[in-house]
Amino acid sequence: MKKKRTGVLGLLGNLILCLFSFSCIFPMLWIFYSSFKTQAEFNQSSTALPQALDFTNYISVFTQTNLLTAMGNSFRNTILSVTGILILAFMAGYVLSRYRFRGRGLLYNYFTMGMLIPLHALLVPLYIQFKQMGLTNHWYTLLFPYIGFGLPISIMLVESYVKSIPRELEEAAAIDGCSFFKTMFCIVLPLASPILATVAIIQFFAVWNEFSFALILVSKDTLRTVPVGLTMFKAAYTVDYPRLMAGILVTMLPVMILYFSFSKRIIEGMTAGAVKG
Repeated sequence: MKKKRTGVLGLLGNLILCLFSFSCIFPMLWIFYSSFKTQAEFNQSSTALPQALDFTNYISVFTQTNLLTAMGNSFRNTILSVTGILILAFMAGYVLSRYRFRGRGLLYNYFTMGMLIPLHALLVPLYIQFKQMGLTNHWYTLLFPYIGFGLPISIMLVESYVKSIPRELEEAAAIDGCSFFKTMFCIVLPLASPILATVAIIQFFAVWNEFSFALILVSKDTLRTVPVGLTMFKAAYTVDYPRLMAGILVTMLPVMILYFSFSKRIIEGMTAGAVKG
């Protein structure tokens, strides 16, 4: 009787997990096949399959919108922001994990408290500051908030991971005459590459999909990023949903390729950063 009850519970658990998986996969499938519909077909039935594969929406995305320019802006912001986050997070995380100095705990708490601050609570103050300093509507405008808000969790992950690296390696390098920076970048940096790869992937997703700062701090059409660029498919009273979904799929493609290629690395790096040390 007990074995039968266990089997029923296991079957019920698998059924719930299957339903949950379907609820996650179906929106992607819906966006995919809806991108081949015409506006009339979508208005008639938003869930029905398209009558034929119509690539007009994809052609329109590339020829009648500035989405490619927005993707270029997002790539530039993402690459530069992630590079800055990696360099600063590694240096700060290394110093915080290896050295004990007065105010070290206060400095670490200062960084980690950045994860507790709601992003939207700072939109108005940041906009006022950027406006007064003349930093709005430049190609580098979004780099400052992206790097600033990406550092807290990145420093925490790097600091936790570097603690797991044996100090004896650095002591041996010091005996051989390695300087501080040579030890940090030539000895510790290669050993910390797993967590740095995890940080890079996480921050790539965060910067690529960021909307609020890109909407508030940049108003020029030539500087808009992908999330803001997708709003161009919305008219005054209507939304061209099939073309919008085609645009979503085009902009999601680089992120999806990156995620499925490195999803295992993300899980391993997050686990290492959370447990080690």
